[in-house]
Amino acid sequence: MENELIKIDALLPPDMAKKAEAVGVAKANMNALKTFTLSVLAGSFIALGAVFFTTVTASAGVPYGILRLVGGLVFSLGLVLVIVGGAELFTGNNLIIMAWASGKVKTKAVLKNWALVYAGNLAGALAMAVMVFISGQYRFGGGAIGVNMLQIANAKSSLAFTDALMLGILCNILVCLAVWLSFSARTITEKVAVIVFPISAFVAAGFEHSIANMYFIPIGMLVKWYAPAAFWELAGTTPAVYEQITQLGFLWHNLLPVTIGNIIGGAGLVGLVYWFVYLRPTAK
Repeated sequence: MENELIKIDALLPPDMAKKAEAVGVAKANMNALKTFTLSVLAGSFIALGAVFFTTVTASAGVPYGILRLVGGLVFSLGLVLVIVGGAELFTGNNLIIMAWASGKVKTKAVLKNWALVYAGNLAGALAMAVMVFISGQYRFGGGAIGVNMLQIANAKSSLAFTDALMLGILCNILVCLAVWLSFSARTITEKVAVIVFPISAFVAAGFEHSIANMYFIPIGMLVKWYAPAAFWELAGTTPAVYEQITQLGFLWHNLLPVTIGNIIGGAGLVGLVYWFVYLRPTAK
């Protein structure tokens, strides 16, 4: 009976670290086509969480904290789909650094995985942005959803480089903690349970996730550039109001610093710390 309980109980941190290391080796050695395909799925999954967030938070008169909390809860859909559905997410794959630190994965393999997954995530997120725009979902709620898309994209494209960097670090600490905790889970229910709170926390706090922003800002660009005059009349606003939504705003004020921050937070402050605690060689 005791052995049976051990098998069904959640993994403890030392075993979680070994599992994270093994997962990192498997991810780094996966063939390129499979990796890229699963990365496109992950980008679209995170974008679906962003669609859910944008829809639910397109509401006036709700206290800021409550609205962010609800938005964070629904945005968790993205990582649930990635973890349970099986996909390759750049921010979560920062934990491959644990296998690298143990000498089981070469630097070239880590960088190759990160680059391939990042490109696939971008493709998936952009494809979802195009699909959502063509669907006309931005017109729903009397244009409220489209206005929310624009406001989110404008705010994210207005960040100072240092602010975006720090918000990226804080974000991926929580994202990688969610992935780390999922290594302890024995069931799907447990995986979902450990994912929801860290992800809700980073969204509610306003931290920055590079892959989510590959949807949030491009959907704002599409609405700003291509929405018909009827939408602007319905929404009671104009494209000129959202002057920060530009290619420069997307890349320099957000994607570049947030990506760097995500790597520092996920690989450096979660992956390497847990490797140091549980996996580093120690003198006997």
